[in-house]
Amino acid sequence: MGALHAGHAALIAKAGSSHVNPSVSTGQVAVLVSIFVNPLQFAPGEDFENYPRQLHQDVLFAARAGASAIWAPSAEEILPESGKSGIFRVAVPDVLTTYLCGPSRSAHFDGVATVVARLLAFVQPHLLVLGEKDWQQLVILRRMIVELGLPVRVRGVATVRESDGLASSSRNRYLSQEERLKARGLHRRLLEQSTSAYPASIEGLALLRQRLKEDGLTVEYVEAVNPTTLQPPQTKAHKLILLAAAVRCGTTRLIDHIFWAARKPIVAIDGPAGAGKSTVTRALADRLGLLYLDTGAMYRAVTWFLLNQDINLADRHAIQLILEKVNLQLELLPDGSQIVCVNGRNVSEAIRSPRVTASVSAVAAHHCVRQVLTTQQRQIGDDGGLIAEGRDIGTAVFPDAEVKIFLTATPAERARRRALDLQRRGFAAPDLDRLELQIKERDQLDSSREEAPLVKATNAVEVVTDSMDIEAVVSRIEDLFRLQIPEEVWPTPMC
Repeated sequence: MGALHAGHAALIAKAGSSHVNPSVSTGQVAVLVSIFVNPLQFAPGEDFENYPRQLHQDVLFAARAGASAIWAPSAEEILPESGKSGIFRVAVPDVLTTYLCGPSRSAHFDGVATVVARLLAFVQPHLLVLGEKDWQQLVILRRMIVELGLPVRVRGVATVRESDGLASSSRNRYLSQEERLKARGLHRRLLEQSTSAYPASIEGLALLRQRLKEDGLTVEYVEAVNPTTLQPPQTKAHKLILLAAAVRCGTTRLIDHIFWAARKPIVAIDGPAGAGKSTVTRALADRLGLLYLDTGAMYRAVTWFLLNQDINLADRHAIQLILEKVNLQLELLPDGSQIVCVNGRNVSEAIRSPRVTASVSAVAAHHCVRQVLTTQQRQIGDDGGLIAEGRDIGTAVFPDAEVKIFLTATPAERARRRALDLQRRGFAAPDLDRLELQIKERDQLDSSREEAPLVKATNAVEVVTDSMDIEAVVSRIEDLFRLQIPEEVWPTPMC
């Protein structure tokens, strides 16, 4: 809405980053900054008339920050029927405005959603970049875009703060020097509360409210909600909580928040053989800076060992005894690739042979094998910060993963990919019909086994990859990740 500051500069930089906008590398990207003081989001008595307007300075600021153009439409352009017969408005669901800023700002978010929908319709951008400082607004606009089927990706940018910790805001200029000193207490008190074992307790929130009052701030609300649903956490076990507050310092309304996480995020990617899980997971781990856990390689390594020991793969007792002799090690290299060793021997390529591929499902079906490897995988994931792929990651290994994906493709497409992979690795590839039959048989075995069958987790998102290249699949899952995990919780690594 103008009066641009460091927070807006961060949005412009993000929009022009090749990490979120691949077309940057081809020189085809244009970053457009819209400036429009939206009358629909101001209630009677709020500061619409006095809201800072400085278009000339904003144009210079945006240009220095990397913007290609500024669009500053008039109210008549955006709201042509305003003051006449009225205009169509987007109605935000009540569930998204029950808490935080919703109760005190009647119709505010309807006004935001209505005008942003119009801006998107006019501009038709590929990417919309918004600040996480206005977290409730970001959640609402993301949901609007999904539910209205608007063809635009959304990226959030972590809250930018000034040197004293105050969140960058156009309204900060309203603060006197004395009020500025008081306002610093907002972020400081939120940080103090985040150090408690569970900051969303009734007692903790009451204490936070009291401390803000002691700092000379008038408290509008202090609340803890699920960042995705904007509803109170249902249990103390909730892994991520938004702790937010709105206060008045003098006549200036300020909002701020922090996120409290019980651990680092986990992404679970399940799906049938040949769906591209390994390739996608490696790429996504690199993009998001997550540890890559290739659980499929662990099962392949055990299978390779059993085959080389001439163990009958149907003999559970023999397998259970020999498991004690398997020393399995995974080593991640700086380029994101993984070395798999069994008893000190590098078997990274050997475990991809057709013989191992044909046998791994039978080995993975044994309870003793799954018990040993699942325990190892959970130990690796104790602190979170990882992405794992397999067939039971979201259902059995990490059932509390923040993001669950079921990656799949048609058997015919998976057969085609399998043939190409075998040829690349120097193995002879059967004809596609035979490969497709093998894949269907493996699907049946994986989905019907007694121990941890291949099923889509109830809260997983299915991604069908037939018509998608790797970049499209990775971008799709990255978008799903950001619906759950803010940049402030898990920042995207810099290129």
